[in-house]
Amino acid sequence: MSVKTAVVGNISTGNSEIDKKMGGGIPVGSMSLIEGQPDSGKSVLTQQILWGSLACGHKATLFTTENTVRSLLNQMKSLNLDMTDYYLLNYLKIRPIKTVKKGEDPEETLRALIAMQAEEHDLVIVDALTSFISRATTEQSISYFEECKGLANGTRTLIGVVHSYAVTENVLSRISSMCDAHLRLRIETMGAQLVKMLEVAKVRGAQRTTGNIISFEVEPNWGMRIIPFSKARA
Repeated sequence: MSVKTAVVGNISTGNSEIDKKMGGGIPVGSMSLIEGQPDSGKSVLTQQILWGSLACGHKATLFTTENTVRSLLNQMKSLNLDMTDYYLLNYLKIRPIKTVKKGEDPEETLRALIAMQAEEHDLVIVDALTSFISRATTEQSISYFEECKGLANGTRTLIGVVHSYAVTENVLSRISSMCDAHLRLRIETMGAQLVKMLEVAKVRGAQRTTGNIISFEVEPNWGMRIIPFSKARA
């Protein structure tokens, strides 16, 4: 395992094509939103970002509602993103967290999640916020992202992952306006196949033009395989 010195400016995904479409990568010290349909590639994208950040010398924490430590490491290894050494050396922390259950106070759980993030590494990803946000009021959801924005104060980078169905378009628009980066994923039918699409809705302070769309597939032992847009439409 080779670890570089952390680079100030952008967090690379470890995939030059994705970085290019994002205008250079995820800005360091930012609050970002990844949202999309079920099975559209949200978790794979977050794992790709984790891989790129660790390879560049950042330390990262992943809060996950969908995996155990073992299952996540195995999943990433199957995508050719083996992070076992990073985990053993404490460059990567994996924090399984419970989803919000009916009857629990969403405001209390969101505040607890904010407090946990404040104690973690310089890159913190929550995959996914769906159960927290879907049971919260609009005000509680907005307040959560406002406080996360405060935590991303130039050094710590936060990324929240949300299923599109968890929020209304109005709430999504308000949350997106607060975030420094917004990446949207969806599934589209291209000819006879289903293709995952990543839309770079915005990246504040991007070095290059954003608003780009990336089509990709997820393949075992490969991970995210970019498909030329012309080929995806064929």
